[in-house]
Amino acid sequence: MRLTRVFAPLGIIVALSTVPQIVQAGPILYGICQTGCNSLAVICYAAGGVVFGTVLAATAPAAILACNAAQGSCMALCAVTVLPLPTP
Repeated sequence: MRLTRVFAPLGIIVALSTVPQIVQAGPILYGICQTGCNSLAVICYAAGGVVFGTVLAATAPAAILACNAAQGSCMALCAVTVLPLPTP
């Protein structure tokens, strides 16, 4: 009996047993990225003279609406660029 016939299936089993151990850090980095977006939104709101989370959308000044749009763009960028990244 050839040893390659014995060890080839063993190699496949070992390789497949490591697959579930691959971890993606994309969700973790996505959370960190979103935190950065929120921090920038807080700074933007402070520059507009209001506190983040206390302004009604109907009464928001134009500067705050711009902050909201920038925060949305930042979070969308996080989703597209960071979420799919795997960790080796």
